[in-house]
Amino acid sequence: MMKITDMTHLMNAHTPGWVGYAGNKMYYAQNLQTKQIVAQRIDIALHTGTHIDGAMHGTDGMGDMASYAMDFLVGPGAVVDISEHMDDWAVITPAMIESAPVEVREGDILILHTGWHRYWEGKPQQDLVKYFCMHPGGKIELLEWMLDKKIKWFGIDAGSGDHAMNTSIRHMRPDLAKRFEQKVGMTCDEFFGDYSFTHARSGREVVENIFPFHAYGFDRGLIHAENVGGDIELCLNKRGVIGAYPMRYDGLEASPCRILLMEDIEEKVEAVGNVAKAIFDRR
Repeated sequence: MMKITDMTHLMNAHTPGWVGYAGNKMYYAQNLQTKQIVAQRIDIALHTGTHIDGAMHGTDGMGDMASYAMDFLVGPGAVVDISEHMDDWAVITPAMIESAPVEVREGDILILHTGWHRYWEGKPQQDLVKYFCMHPGGKIELLEWMLDKKIKWFGIDAGSGDHAMNTSIRHMRPDLAKRFEQKVGMTCDEFFGDYSFTHARSGREVVENIFPFHAYGFDRGLIHAENVGGDIELCLNKRGVIGAYPMRYDGLEASPCRILLMEDIEEKVEAVGNVAKAIFDRR
């Protein structure tokens, strides 16, 4: 019997967007007692709640939500528990993933469990500053390990696929950046350093100092999901078929989505038909 576990946070009017992004708005366009039919509208940032980023979110001319084939979004993978190594601003390393009691194979979808979902909105330990501004993440070593491993996409139970202090949060919250620098004994610039890559479209040599998983990773086609949660605790160190199900919306740079782990089924996925293969006419 196939088992399905949902690693998606519940979304509501209180669900936070990323730092600086607007929150949710839901309202009734018409109601049952006067129009016989209920109709609602929502206004949300695409990076609200459990969501997946398309490559166009961080790089040029590629990877909107309608462009991803279903056998890219759905495939064999592993949920890896690295929470024992985590604390405020911890650095995730390949060794932590490789030492977990579950195999990560070449070409997998990879979900990282840091334990940070415990601080999400509505949880008993809710702490949104800790969740968004103090979460763990990898450095360039982890990104290059994922690229070498040909990871299709990865997800994390935290506010960003990048380390909190390797995002623009270091500029938006200089008070927290100062605390991080005191902890590691060097500046953010020194700790993370610059990174460089050759732009896939133009061949330009890119040198940046924040957002490597969004810029370098997305340029190489390695995208990620953020704010993974739901029943992730039931999935730890398990393999199965992992799927993300965003809106099929042409030109959308990201989308809220459901993320599922499906167990006790064959780890083989084939996209059938032009829609599932994301082949469509852009005329």
